[in-house]
Amino acid sequence: MFRPHPFHWVPAEGKRHASTDPKPFKGYPTGFVVATLCGHQLAADNSEPAWFWEMCAACDVKARDLAKTPTPPVGGA
Repeated sequence: MFRPHPFHWVPAEGKRHASTDPKPFKGYPTGFVVATLCGHQLAADNSEPAWFWEMCAACDVKARDLAKTPTPPVGGA
């Protein structure tokens, strides 16, 4: 299976976090505990509304570093 990045996004505790834990084929099931890039062990929430939560800023920074993607500038042009 193609994996463009060594991490996956997972909603947990009110934010979308990133994790490098192996991901089941259909995603992390609700209640599955994952280690996040921000350093926590959190229970996944695989409900549809959870995917609309804001992104964990610390996970975003670490995920961008792993993906070698720059952080977009703050503000407008």
